[in-house]
Amino acid sequence: MKNIITTADKKNHTGIFKALCLVIFFTCLMAFPKEVFHASVRGLETWWNIVFPALLPFFIVSNLMMSFGIVHFLGVLLEPLMKPIFNIPGNGAFVMVMGYTSGFPIGTVLTVDLRKNKLCTRNEGERLMSFTNNASPLFMFGAVAIGMFHNPQLGAIIAVSHYCANLCLGLLLRFHGYHDPEQRTYQVDNSHLLSRSIYAMLEAQRKDDRPLGQQLGDAIKKSVHTLSSIGGFIILFSVVLEVLFRLGIIPVISNLFGTMLEAFSLNRELSQALAAGLFEVTLGSKFASEVSAPLYQQLIAVSLVLGWSGLSVHAQIASFTAKTDLRLWPFVLSRIAHGILAAFFITLFLGPAYPAFSHLETIPPVNSHYPTLSIMAIFVPLMISLAALAAMTAAALVLHAIRNTFGFRVWG
Repeated sequence: MKNIITTADKKNHTGIFKALCLVIFFTCLMAFPKEVFHASVRGLETWWNIVFPALLPFFIVSNLMMSFGIVHFLGVLLEPLMKPIFNIPGNGAFVMVMGYTSGFPIGTVLTVDLRKNKLCTRNEGERLMSFTNNASPLFMFGAVAIGMFHNPQLGAIIAVSHYCANLCLGLLLRFHGYHDPEQRTYQVDNSHLLSRSIYAMLEAQRKDDRPLGQQLGDAIKKSVHTLSSIGGFIILFSVVLEVLFRLGIIPVISNLFGTMLEAFSLNRELSQALAAGLFEVTLGSKFASEVSAPLYQQLIAVSLVLGWSGLSVHAQIASFTAKTDLRLWPFVLSRIAHGILAAFFITLFLGPAYPAFSHLETIPPVNSHYPTLSIMAIFVPLMISLAALAAMTAAALVLHAIRNTFGFRVWG
C-alpha cells in the first residue's frame, strides 16, 4: 500500500510540475508576442523551404517500398551482410541507406514501421534507430557548408566526419542487448538467397491487397502527416529557444559550456553555439559559423551539434516511438557519443591530415545563403539511396555466388 501511495504521489508531483511549466511558458508567449511571432516564422521557413521538400519524396517512396514488399525482399537478401556487421536484420540496410541520405528523423520512422510489422526485435530496433539518424547530405553540404560557412569544400570534411562517427557507432551498438530475449538463435541462411527474397516480397504483396492508387494515396497522406508533425516540432522549439534567450537561460547554459570549452583549450565564444545546438541543430550550427574562432574549432562545434541533433529532433523521435516498446535512452546516449566521435574525426582530419585541407581557409567566401532547392537537389539523394541499395544487393549476390562456387561461407 505504501508503494502504491508513493507512486501516486510521484505522478501527482510530475503532473503539477508539467502544468506549472506550461503556464509559465504560456505567460512568456504573452509577454513576448513579437519575438514569438518572428521565431515561429523562422521555424516555419526552415521547415517549408528545407525540410518538407527534401524529405517528402523519401517518405513517399519508403512507404511504397514497404507496401510493395521491397523491404521484405531486402531483408532476406541483405541479412548475410547486415547481421554479422551490425547485428541487425537485413531489412535494416534499407533503413540505414535512407537515413544516411535523407537525414533525421526518417531512420526512426522506418524503424518504427519495421517494429510494428514485427520485422525486428526491440533491441534491433533500438540499435538501428540509434545509428541511422543523421544530418542529411543536403543540410551539411548546402545549409552548413555553403549557406553558413560560405565554403562548399567544407561540406566533405563535415559529412565524412559525421558518417564515419555513425558507422563506428553502429559497430559498437551491435553489442547492445546482445542477449536479446526475442532474438532467434539461428545461423544466417545463405541457401537459395535470391529465390527466398523474391518469395518474401511476393508474400508481402499478397498480404497487402490494396489497389495501386490506394497505396499511392495512403503513402502521400502518411508522409504529409508525418512531415506536418515534424514541422510542428521545429516551430515549437524555435519559439522555445527564443523564449529561453529572452529569459536569460541560454546565457547561463552558455557559461557552463564556456567553462568546459576552456578546459579543452577551445574558444569560449563557441559556448553560445553549443547552448543553441542543445535545443535546435540549425541555429547551433549557424552560431558556430559566426563565431570569431579558428576554423577547426568552429568545425568541432558544428560536429558536436550535428551529432547531438538537438532536443527538437529528440522530441520528434520520442513522439514516433511513443506507441512502440522502443526505449529512448539508447538513442540519447548514442547522440552524445556521435557528437564526440564526429569531433574526434574532425580533429583527426584537420590534425595529422591537415596539410591536405590547409588550403580551405584561403578560399574566398561564396555569396549565398540557404541553397534554393531544385528538383535535382531533391531527387539526387534519392537516386544515391537507390544506387547504394543496388550496390549492397549486388554485394550480397556476389557473396552468395562465392559460397555456392567454393563451398564456404565468407562470414555469418
